[in-house]
Amino acid sequence: MFLDLGFKSVTMDDLAKELAISKKTIYSFFENKSHLVECSTLHLCSTINASIDQLATKELHPIDELFEVRQIVRRFLKNEKSSPQYQLQKYFPALFKRLKDEQLMMMRDFLMSNIRRGIELGVYRDDMNPEMIFRLYFFTYFSLRDPQEFPEKLFNTQELIFQHIIYHVRGIATAKGAAYLETYLINHQE
Repeated sequence: MFLDLGFKSVTMDDLAKELAISKKTIYSFFENKSHLVECSTLHLCSTINASIDQLATKELHPIDELFEVRQIVRRFLKNEKSSPQYQLQKYFPALFKRLKDEQLMMMRDFLMSNIRRGIELGVYRDDMNPEMIFRLYFFTYFSLRDPQEFPEKLFNTQELIFQHIIYHVRGIATAKGAAYLETYLINHQE
């Protein structure tokens, strides 16, 4: 409900009705709505992070791996209609900062590994600063979900994310990597 309707829009009464329980029961587990939002978002992020960690153990081709992360996030946020990132930033700024910091550390490990493997396989250039590339990727990705920067009336979020991956790979790819990307795009037309 938070992803569909928004953190601010959903009331404790709405949640109690949806769950077919009393508000008193909800309050026996969560001291207030802010606590419930925190637990819900931390659980969702933890679940997504665990899926990404599991993906990393498969040692896919580095370019495939980037698109697979997109699929993981898409699977968990598929019904998102309310720009949860923007709402967290606006209404729960301390929680937003905590989640962003946690995502930064988790994605840093994942993307640095992805970059190193891409260099080893000769699909990513070896003349770049991996830390800089990671930060460019992460912070640009994060801004894609900001409706003030990328209004939904003008941009489909999923298409933005897809194009962001392509943009990223083309910027760091060798000729071998660029050829792999083009083959990937032909085989995975959306």
